[in-house]
Amino acid sequence: MTDILVYVPNSGKHAAEVLTLARNLGDVAAIAFDDAAEGLAGEYGAAKVYRVEAPEAADYFVDPKATVLVDLARQAAPDFFLLPSTDEGKALAARVAVALDNGLLTDVSGLEADGTVQQDAFAGATVVKSKATKGFTLATVKSGATEPAPAASSPAVESVAATVSEADKRVRITQRVDEPAGDRPSLADARVVVSGGRGVGSADDFALIERVADSLGGAVGASRAATDSGYYPHKFQVGQTGTTVSPQLYVAAGISGAIQHRAGMQTSRVIVAVNKDADAPIFGMADFGVVGDLFQVLPQALEEIEKRK
Repeated sequence: MTDILVYVPNSGKHAAEVLTLARNLGDVAAIAFDDAAEGLAGEYGAAKVYRVEAPEAADYFVDPKATVLVDLARQAAPDFFLLPSTDEGKALAARVAVALDNGLLTDVSGLEADGTVQQDAFAGATVVKSKATKGFTLATVKSGATEPAPAASSPAVESVAATVSEADKRVRITQRVDEPAGDRPSLADARVVVSGGRGVGSADDFALIERVADSLGGAVGASRAATDSGYYPHKFQVGQTGTTVSPQLYVAAGISGAIQHRAGMQTSRVIVAVNKDADAPIFGMADFGVVGDLFQVLPQALEEIEKRK
């Protein structure tokens, strides 16, 4: 019996985290729909790969992939079935749960061998332990749950041929638009993220946040208050309703630390906060805090960074 099934959507950091977490529990059988996902599965220790050949699946919403995942779950009878806690991952997991009449746990941050999972609620203020009471442990794993740890393997590959049925063609994808990558790392995968909040004051002044991020080789983020105010594009929002990040270093400048923002960056390894308000909630979770005007503090930090390059 296969211990753990893992849906591997791509070659990103989040998928690598799920594979690492799964590998710590037992033998992993990864489900891959393309070469990049198959390669990642081998890089992160999968014992087996189900390589799905379904050319039409990418033309439709998640239904064709869900059908494949349901069939493989029935065949493998796993103890665990893990997926990244993304929009796609949650949509797939929900369909698998309904089709198999199985329990479902979402946004998991930890897993135990007996199927008990950890979920962080209210930006980590409350830790919940849960367990599915029906079926196997079907769960979506949140970004930042663990640090990706490569463990190269030579997995056995089983080809799976799949066709898209008419029932799975209810929603067709008509267009995909790839955003220019730019010179900075992607927000979700960056090892350093420098974020600005309402305290930055304007779109023009976000140039300072960009300069600090560039000096550290990092990505630029923003709080919801900053994006709602038009200071920075919404696609760079960090938080519960934006992107969840888990970098080695997170710098929060002019961000008070609303609970929805903290939920999106609380797993960062080191958090540095700069804010004029000494009572700002962000200081409650910061490893290092500077009470001061970011327009005085950050230029000094830039000067020191440049000296040490």
